Amino acid sequence: MILAPGSNRLTRTNRGADAKGSAPDAMHPGGMTGQEALDRLIDERRPGYSLPAPFYISPEFFARDLEAIFASTWIFVASLAEVPEPGDYVTIDIGTYSVIVIRDDDGEIRAHHNVCRHRGTRLLNDLSGSVGNIVCGYHQWTYTPGGELISAGVQAPGFDMACFSLRAVDVRVIGGLIFICLHDGPDDIDEVAAVIEPYLSPHDIAGAKVAAQVDLIEDSNWKLVMENNRECYHCEAGHPELTCTFFPTYGYEPEEIPKRLLPAYQRYLDAEEELRINCERNGLPYALVEELSGRPTGFRIERAALDGKGESYTMDGSAASAKLLGDLDTFVLGRASLHVQPNMWFHAMGDHVVTFSLLPLAEDRTLVRTTWLVAADAEEGVDYDLDNLTTVWIKTNEQDAMFCERAQAGVSSPAYEPGPYAPTEEQVDAFCTWYIERLKAHRDAGAGRSERTVNRR
Repeated sequence: MILAPGSNRLTRTNRGADAKGSAPDAMHPGGMTGQEALDRLIDERRPGYSLPAPFYISPEFFARDLEAIFASTWIFVASLAEVPEPGDYVTIDIGTYSVIVIRDDDGEIRAHHNVCRHRGTRLLNDLSGSVGNIVCGYHQWTYTPGGELISAGVQAPGFDMACFSLRAVDVRVIGGLIFICLHDGPDDIDEVAAVIEPYLSPHDIAGAKVAAQVDLIEDSNWKLVMENNRECYHCEAGHPELTCTFFPTYGYEPEEIPKRLLPAYQRYLDAEEELRINCERNGLPYALVEELSGRPTGFRIERAALDGKGESYTMDGSAASAKLLGDLDTFVLGRASLHVQPNMWFHAMGDHVVTFSLLPLAEDRTLVRTTWLVAADAEEGVDYDLDNLTTVWIKTNEQDAMFCERAQAGVSSPAYEPGPYAPTEEQVDAFCTWYIERLKAHRDAGAGRSERTVNRR
């Protein structure tokens, strides 16, 4: 169930948890078909309510999501710890796109389309590995990790290898986290980086190592996975392991906290005061910054207290690794939690980091990848126990997969109608608002391109 260093990545599939419902017959409102129906649903989205069923079950919407969201915004793909040496790479599949993320010979992170410039063959087929050069297995065209073509066999006179480098993909490294954008990336990424990097850099992600990585395939739409992650309305009843350390009052305004949760809220206030003292001594930012909609790169970051011993995501809140990250001087630093739309969330503690990313596979299938990072000199079995390190999030992910798969079955029923978000689901509503904003922006950009093409004729 766990990927240990040196082993193959593990993929688990949550299949058969719930029977899928049939898709509604009224896929296209008012008898419309195709793009016109999609545009109407986008324009008529009701704020404060969940999305209509086609957003979650329609292949047409899934295709638009791939182009308007995953090919047109910055998405998280890996951490620097996953490509520590020159030649180390990971491959990322996004719909029909495939991207190589690799550390070049100078130690820089590069990203290339995983397509040979000869006749289009897929170059690297493993999820991760290490190469000297990138060699096409078909006709042995050979590229450096930086993407330059250095061997193409016998070619016609005048053939210029410099014209056939691998097609580059925009890449940004922020605090040790690697983001890519397949098309021209939104230009607000520098603003976002300036805000979030100070929260991340003290944990020295670049100097960490991968302790474990688990892939979980969920039978649900990617938006249901993100929506589930953006609220803890379900946590008290649904996540017994997580709520050992994750305060169940998350998302509540103080005046709205149920009476049964008041003791937990008082523990939270006490823990927040201790966290503030420790953060200020270490020079760590901890204030909440939330810009989930109204900008191309929606994000949220804060440093918040943990329950129990307040050190880490374990069953009692104590540190999972005996080695502190970076130059931190205490384990009691709560969690630096980052969320970047559309596909990542992240927690950094004093002793380890856990990253989450999702990649859409189909309108009703999503890959969720969880990676645990520890200090480079932390030794398994001496400084940390792998089960203790990973149990909380393995259990939580499996529980969330069940909830999302049940949600997918529910929205697939003809009886489904969008329902109202609770006050504690404000971030879910913000995510859906951002999603609709991006669909409209992509549509408007396409209309602008079409108009310019017509005017040139």
